[in-house]
Parts: sequence; C-alpha cells; structure tokens
Amino acid sequence: MTLSVRARISHSNFVFDVDANWPADGVTVLFGRSGSGKTTLLRLIAGLEHPNNAQVSFRHEIWLNGRHCVPLHRRRIAIVFQEASLLPHLSVRENLLYGYKRTPVAERKLHLDEVVRMLGIEKLIERHINKLSGGERQRIALGRALLTSPRLLLMDEPLSALDTQSKRDILPYFERLVKEADVPIVYVTHAPAEVERLADRVVFLQDGRIDHIETLKHTLSRSDSPLFRDEGVVSVIEGQLGRKEHGLTSFHVGEDCFWLSTPICSDNVGKSQRLRILAKDVGIALAKPKNTSLMNILPVTVQCIDPAREGHVLLWLQLSGGQNLFSEITAWSRDRLDLRKGLVVYAMIKTAALAE
Repeated sequence: MTLSVRARISHSNFVFDVDANWPADGVTVLFGRSGSGKTTLLRLIAGLEHPNNAQVSFRHEIWLNGRHCVPLHRRRIAIVFQEASLLPHLSVRENLLYGYKRTPVAERKLHLDEVVRMLGIEKLIERHINKLSGGERQRIALGRALLTSPRLLLMDEPLSALDTQSKRDILPYFERLVKEADVPIVYVTHAPAEVERLADRVVFLQDGRIDHIETLKHTLSRSDSPLFRDEGVVSVIEGQLGRKEHGLTSFHVGEDCFWLSTPICSDNVGKSQRLRILAKDVGIALAKPKNTSLMNILPVTVQCIDPAREGHVLLWLQLSGGQNLFSEITAWSRDRLDLRKGLVVYAMIKTAALAE
C-alpha cells in the first residue's frame, strides 16, 4: 500500500513537478532547503491544493484525480503546523478533546489517557493554554491531532519555531509517538537532526522536484548524503537507554555502552532509541587509553577509509554488534597511526558531544 502524488504546478518563478510514490507506513520525511517544494507537496497530500492536472492516492483510495477531490475531513488527515494553533479560551484538556468529541465512536483508535502518557503531559492537563511554553504548546497540538484518530498525520516543520533547548526537550516525545501511535506520518523539515532521529525513509526535494527517495539506513550509509552537507557525516546508532549513574545516562548497543549527558524521561528507560554522533567528534587510538577523562572508549574495526574534505579522511568503523560508526580525522593522523582495513582500534567520544 502506497501514497502516490503526481502533479505539475507552474508559478512565475517556480515550477513544482513531481511523480512519486512511497510506502504508506512509518515516518516519511520530506527534506530539502527552503523553497524546494516540501510544503507544496504536503498541501497536495492534505487536499489544501488541488490543481486540475494532479493525482493523489492513499492506499487503495483516490483522493484527487482531475476535478474529483476528496475534502480533507473525509481523508481523515490531521495536520500539525509550525505554530500550535490552540483554542485560547479552552483548557489543555478541552483542547485535546476538541477533535476527539467530533470523531465518531467507531473510528476512535487513540484515547485521552494513552495520548497524555505518550506525550508526557500529565502535569499540563489542567493548565490554561496561556500558561504553556512553546514546546508544551506543540505537544498539546500534536496530542489534539492524534485524538482525532487520523489515518495519516502531516507535520509541517513542527519544531522550527522552537529554541534549541525546546527542540531537545520535545524530540524524545516525538520519537515515542513514532513508535507507539501506529499512524503513518509525513514530516516536513530542513533539519538533518530531525530526519536522523525520526525518519524511516526520506524524500529529497530540490527546486520543485524530487531527486530521490531512499530509506534512512541507505542515505546514512553513503558519505555524500544531502543530510551531511552542513554539519558533515553523522552516525545514527540504534540502542536502548539505561538508567542514570553519576549524573550520566547509559545507552546500550549490544555489548557496548555509551554514556550520555542528556537528561531523559524515566518512561524511556529500556526502550529503543537513536543516538546521533558527528564523525568529527570521534577520535581514534591504537590502544585503549588509561587515566583519561573520556568516558566513551569503544573497540571498533576499520572497515574502509575514504577521502573526505581537503586534508581529511573518513573512517568507516564497525562496533562489536555490527553497527557502523564514522570518524573524520586528518590524513596525517591516518598515516601516523598506519590505519588500514581490518585493524582493531579504539573510538573515543566526549560525553559532552553526545548531548543530543
């Protein structure tokens, strides 16, 4: 079952031209720079734009075909925008239940208690809307959307209006939602960190066209991924959060253990999470260092060495459980350490570098 879109829209200085489809499950991220066509594609899916020559289908249903257009409410789509559009005269509870009460009983799949738990908003439920922070407002907006039990959830850069700390605070709740809500999501962003934390697949857009569609695993396995253009190559490691010790949080990846400085919600302990590590934050040692402040020192095997930016190389390393870890070092360090394929070395990462 797929989500399919075919459309050509011409403006005076912009042509949007797509013909694509992807699986109608999991999280599909529409990624590209501002003006690439992400929001136009989202609006087509939602039915907010319906040019005569366009076609949109979801699973086995035709939503748009020429003049035939199924309206948004009949598509049973929920949308979360950049700004949380909450009803100011209602409490948090009343905002959450606004769409729920208007959803037929037979179609209700998600209920108030489970959405409140999923988004960690137990302490907010009786507050007034004007007493909420920006991040809290977005969680309420997301909860309200979920409580309509949508068949498809569209999210248009929902974190872009938040400050850096608010984004860090809310991302774990978005990750939990992705795993537990069982609703297909189309998520618009130009932030690589959000893609790497949330996506199952990525639709890359540029100048109104789709360059390619690929799974997150595939795009992270190539050093020329568009996700790496700004910050450089990133590793995304799958593991489980452990409990806090000495003010740090353990993150278990098979037999290996990373130590994070990020505060976490106790409800996430033992659950699968993604850890994002910049390649430039990973150093290399031939022997395990002693008497060092570094907490994250892990044995790895060199799989491949590729040229990177001028004077640097990219090491493809493998953790003991088989997952990949990238390290960007100078070509001089590679020569000085005589690094080569098959060599077992130690990867070193500062705990502070794993703050996200």
